[in-house]
Amino acid sequence: MCALRTRPIGMGHLRAFEAVAKHLNFRLAADQLALTTSAVSRHIQGLESEVGTALFVRHPRSVELTAAGAQFLATVRKSLSDIDGCVKHLRSGRSRSAIAVTTFASFASMWLIPKLEGFQQQNPDIDIRIDASDAPVDLASSDIDVALRYGPAHKMPPNAIRLFGEQLIPVASPWLLQTLPRIEQPTDLRSCPLIEASDPHRSHLDWLTWRHWLSSHGLADMQPQRWLYFNYAYQMVQAALSGQGVVLARPPLIAENLVNGDLVEVLPGHRTESPMAYWLLTQDQTADQPHVKDFAAWLMCQAQLTQTKLNIA
Repeated sequence: MCALRTRPIGMGHLRAFEAVAKHLNFRLAADQLALTTSAVSRHIQGLESEVGTALFVRHPRSVELTAAGAQFLATVRKSLSDIDGCVKHLRSGRSRSAIAVTTFASFASMWLIPKLEGFQQQNPDIDIRIDASDAPVDLASSDIDVALRYGPAHKMPPNAIRLFGEQLIPVASPWLLQTLPRIEQPTDLRSCPLIEASDPHRSHLDWLTWRHWLSSHGLADMQPQRWLYFNYAYQMVQAALSGQGVVLARPPLIAENLVNGDLVEVLPGHRTESPMAYWLLTQDQTADQPHVKDFAAWLMCQAQLTQTKLNIA
């Protein structure tokens, strides 16, 4: 018994087979492949020799697939389609740049994403991938190019660039304020619904909570009209925008809402400083690539605009 052939089949054989199966004609297949008819015929003969069975039945002016040929065609077409698709993707990838960005979910949805359209209009050939997660990503062991972090200075690496700091301010929608008694002092918040982070007393960011803010104003035991709890900062701000209560907000995340008048600072003289700031980090391996440098520069420009709008440092 002859041993079965195990060497790989040449791509030329497969291209010729797919073309002949498509046209059921050697001449038309040759035209498609820019080969001679005899060259296509040799490819098919070589392929049939390799697989050990006839793939076509020859007629004077045409051919037809055998049962084995029809079975083989389904696999060949899928394989060639997969290869062509992958090659197309790789070729297009060489002509485009991509930037992977990681940041926490609230900052992505409230600050970064609304501004991205401007960068994309200026840089249509750069693809952006946002990884919005509250779990920090290790830049040294990931494919992330840029990280936007939130934290105190002592927890940031030496190469971190400070974008801006923050204060905490009570804000509400203007039409909600029209329905409430006038708010002039922190004690006046007793008549208001207050929007709070869920389970704030276990939060590692306790200074962002109403309880911390109230305690700093000597009102540790004060109870508002009611509490309204949410998991995420963007949910809390959305509730405030819809008039459901007063929220203790971070100005950099609501800069546009303040400028547009959708939210109003309730007690302008009672801002509290936060020990936190927003930082830009780049991956050492890609930091010097032109598209990453351009994106980092754009982020710093946007941070400067935020500082100017809010008059923060």
